[in-house]
Order: sequence, then C-alpha cells, then structure tokens
Amino acid sequence: METTVLYNIAEQFCIEEVISAIEPLGEGFINDTFIVRTSGQSSPNYILQRKNKNIFKDIPAMMENIERVTLHLKDKISAKGGDPMREAMTVVKTKDGKLYFKDENGDFWAVSIFIEDTLSYQNADTPELAYQGGKGIGVFQSMLSDFKEPLADILPGFHNMRFRFKQWDETLAKDPVGRKASVAEEIGWIESRREEMMKFWELVENGTIPCRVTHNDTKISNILFDKSGDVLCVIDLDTVLSSTCLNDFGDAIRSYTNTGLEDDENLNNVSMDMEMFRGYTEGYLSETSSFLTKAETDYLAFSAKYITFEQTLRFLMDYIDGDNYYKTKSPQHNLIRTHAQYKLLQSMEEQYDGMCRVVKESIPL
Repeated sequence: METTVLYNIAEQFCIEEVISAIEPLGEGFINDTFIVRTSGQSSPNYILQRKNKNIFKDIPAMMENIERVTLHLKDKISAKGGDPMREAMTVVKTKDGKLYFKDENGDFWAVSIFIEDTLSYQNADTPELAYQGGKGIGVFQSMLSDFKEPLADILPGFHNMRFRFKQWDETLAKDPVGRKASVAEEIGWIESRREEMMKFWELVENGTIPCRVTHNDTKISNILFDKSGDVLCVIDLDTVLSSTCLNDFGDAIRSYTNTGLEDDENLNNVSMDMEMFRGYTEGYLSETSSFLTKAETDYLAFSAKYITFEQTLRFLMDYIDGDNYYKTKSPQHNLIRTHAQYKLLQSMEEQYDGMCRVVKESIPL
C-alpha cells in the first residue's frame, strides 16, 4: 500500500505527534498491521490495522466490544496500582470520535497505542513458557470475571456444537463433490462422539457452565511480557466475545500440547504432551481458581477434547464440502488435517484420567 495513503488514514486518528514513518509489522495472516512511528522523544508509537472485513462481518460492533473490555481492564489495573497504559490495550479514536475509520474502499481501520519495551514469543516450547501462557490468559479472564456488559456476538456459532452439527448434517446430506463414501470411517469417528460432545454443550446452553468474557485466540504470541519475563498484557482482542472460558483453555491446550503439526502427515509425530498440559494448567489455575465454578473446573480437561474434536469435525466437513473454508495446499490437505487432529484427540482420550488429575492437583489450596 502506498505510504501517502497510509499517512492519510493515520491522520484521521487522534495522533497528536508528528508522524515520522509507517512500516509493516508482523506477517498479517488476518489483518494488515503497521507501526506508526512518531518524532517526539517521549511520544508513543501506534499500531494501525486494516481489519479483515471478510472474517469480521460487523467491525463497528467488534470495536465496541474491544473498547468496553479494555476500559474495564484499565479500571481494574488502576485499582490495584498497576499501569493501565502498559497492562491493557489503548484504543485511539478518530478525530470525529469513532473507534474506526472507514476508507473510500469500504475498508475499516483502527489504531491503538504501541506498548514499548516488551517481549513476545511465537511458540511455547517448554512447560515453563506454557505456564506463562496459561497465566496470561488466566489474568485476562480473572480481571473480566465480573464484567456484566453485553458483548456483540461477532463470530456467530463459534465453538457452538449444536451449530457445528447442523452444518455437518447439511454437508453430509448434500455431499456436493461426492467425497462422503470415501471417508465413511472418518465420519464414524465424528458420529461416535456426537452424544458426548452435545451433552457438554447443553451444560453451556442451560447455564450450568456459565458464559464469561473470552479471548478466543489464545496463542502465546497474543501475550506481551515485560523485560523480566512476567506477563504484562494480552493483545489482539478482535475475537473477544461472551462464551464459556473453557473454550479458551481447550483451544490453548489443543495448540500448546501438540507434539506434531496441525497438518502433520506423519501421525507418529502427533500426541498430547502431558508436561506442557501441566504447565499451562498450573499457570491458568493460578489466576482463575478463585472465580471458576466447580462445573467449570470439573470440565476443564474435557474442554481440550471438545475443542480438538470440533476442529477434527471442521476439517473433515470442509473436505466433504469441497474445501471451501480452509486454504489448502493439495486436494487431500483437509483430510490430512483431519487425521492429524484425530490422532491428537485420541492421545487426549488415552491420557484423560491423567489430565483430570493434573487439574485437581493444580487448583491452589
């Protein structure tokens, strides 16, 4: 994108300092992200993002969610004597008071203050780092455990097993590219677990497992650490919404503990690493055990199976549907992903009793 266009967009926001440079930041898998550098010695730099309108269908509502959540976080951080400008994201409004700028192409842009002097990690490769990742999401959820404002559902059906099975049944009925017969065994994997997964989701629907503020993208790269290695701030709040906090835990376990790749063709590489599970669980419960209900802790380990099952279903469903959702590198890519996720699920099922013991042992006395 031309620099002059970026300057024009950045100047729509309340950036008081003189802009000295705008440069790309990160790999930008979903949003296009830039750092806006300013000329003053003590003035902050800023993050400028073009939000992906193909994924996020209601960006104004998404930005309202982010503002509500960050303001609540800042109040909590201030009350405990912390630094709300470093320990929570700060959304910068446009000069006409909006949370976003919509350009002539219909693209939505947002700005936040860049948090300086931080550490970040792309992957958690040790139990110690997994502990910090669990602690980071735990701190985030803990500070928002008393958040009562409504949040817009910006990802309808997200982790909703009733919704997923409706999609699944419709896809099987249509069999649009004639692949169903070739994956009868894999379909059996899904169907044999339908009742178990729906029973869990019914506990969310009837309120036995409560809904709370969830992040929904719990990879460790979304946690900033200070220079001493302590958790500082959770970032990338585009996917914040109201759901069970077990979804955050389960999705983190799915990614943190996998000894192989999500699309690993060598299934011998794929298993759940129990030490990584223990590290993340201990870090998470060190911050959340004070507010989680018994139902939530009882189903904490199960949530890892639930989310991994859901991803297995989604990969297989997309394969049967003709590969319309996930980007693929080959005609069999979604089937390869299906097998790898299923192997991870089986590893969790085999170690499930141990996972439950770790949860119990990790709850602080």
